[in-house]
Amino acid sequence: MPVNQGQLIASTWEAKVGKSPEDQVFTSRWLFYNMSKGKGFMSVPGGRLAEIPLEYSENSTVRSYTDLETLDTTRVDVFDVARFDWKEVSGTMVISELEKARNQGENAKFPLLANKMQNLKDSFEAVLNRMLFGDGTGNSSKDFAGLQQIIPNDPTTGIVGGINRNTWSFWRSRQTSGAQTATPFDNLRASMRSVYNQCSNGAFDKHPTWIVSNRTVFEGYEGLLTANERFTSKDEAEGGFKNETFKYKGAKMAFDEDNPAGNMYFGNPEFLKLAYLKSYWMKGFPAVDPANQTADIFKVLTIGNLITNHSRRLGVVTGIT
Repeated sequence: MPVNQGQLIASTWEAKVGKSPEDQVFTSRWLFYNMSKGKGFMSVPGGRLAEIPLEYSENSTVRSYTDLETLDTTRVDVFDVARFDWKEVSGTMVISELEKARNQGENAKFPLLANKMQNLKDSFEAVLNRMLFGDGTGNSSKDFAGLQQIIPNDPTTGIVGGINRNTWSFWRSRQTSGAQTATPFDNLRASMRSVYNQCSNGAFDKHPTWIVSNRTVFEGYEGLLTANERFTSKDEAEGGFKNETFKYKGAKMAFDEDNPAGNMYFGNPEFLKLAYLKSYWMKGFPAVDPANQTADIFKVLTIGNLITNHSRRLGVVTGIT
């Protein structure tokens, strides 16, 4: 009978496989990575809030005319602004002196500090990704605005950037139902076509450039396509295409595990921006050594928000079955 752990444990080391902990938690975070690069990623050099000038009306004095008819000299307001508050997201990582002392030399299975910092970064991205799909009301409305707020299921409701969509139709995003009629996804292609065209500026300009859904809807779309097999040699037969190659009318398609069930969003980085205050995108601060603890505390902070300058160029297919 062993006194404690037994002779085998006392005499033989474990076989360590791998150089760092294998991730079992984090998902693809596609929306976060798509928004945090390129034209959709915007650094703003300060300011109390993010203000976007808008042209929202035609000049109503323009009309047909006859010689010497009195002209309409009404001064018409055609410009205004949308305003978005800045939101903060922060996180910390704590490592004690005891942890650092134990995790040194040849007895360290992996570098604890570096991997805890990587976990903090991944956690930051995961939280932001969920916020970007949300409606901005999470954590007492301290969350970033998300797709469910800027591209809601009912475009006639809600206040976005300070503008009431029930009152002002120019500020409404696009929406179409994708509910099936008889068989699963039998209306998906038609509803995608409708929203894509509504978001476009006519036939030749300003189309959606990316489309995101959940995996169920993504697979539903894939199932509607003509089967494709590639025979590259007598020994290989490739069925289907890689997920990263899927497009619709040139718009890149993807799925994200945080995407709301039954929804497919259409976006364009010209009109949907992940904005942040300059130097405050995942800003890391020097380690703090508390006076009453033997530990180091690392802080990270982002100040930003998801904003739009043209809601009508954004859309969603809802209730897809």
